[in-house]
Amino acid sequence: MDDVTLTPPAPDAEAAIRAVGLRVTTPRRAVYTALATMPHARADEVFDRVRDTVPGTSLQAVYNVLGDFVEAGLARRIEPSGQPGLFELRVGDNHHHVVCTSCGRVDDIDCVQGAAPCLHPAHETGFRIQVAEVTFWGVCPDCDASSGDT
Repeated sequence: MDDVTLTPPAPDAEAAIRAVGLRVTTPRRAVYTALATMPHARADEVFDRVRDTVPGTSLQAVYNVLGDFVEAGLARRIEPSGQPGLFELRVGDNHHHVVCTSCGRVDDIDCVQGAAPCLHPAHETGFRIQVAEVTFWGVCPDCDASSGDT
């Protein structure tokens, strides 16, 4: 059997949008649906997908919806160094990311120990830590295989 990772189906867009207290609109449904199928998407990539289903939608409207989603906690914006902001629907679990230094591919990576040890710094800071962003950098399997440096 092939080693296939199945992801659970995304919750209903309308229910997810309502659950965070936002009004359901056609552009919001379209942006949510695009993000559900394109994790770690740039705003322009979301726009490319949305404009096919919601004619007349502008790039600025997509940015506005993404901002609303981030502010409401429905989406997360990550900003790997040297790359444009990326958006994802996986929120609330304090996962991290691994970025390919060759092609820029971004994948999720769970905390290496326990639920979220990175939220507990080694020494007291006086801050109430809410989120930790850890980014791992390396070469993805596809780029590694094509480089011939194995």
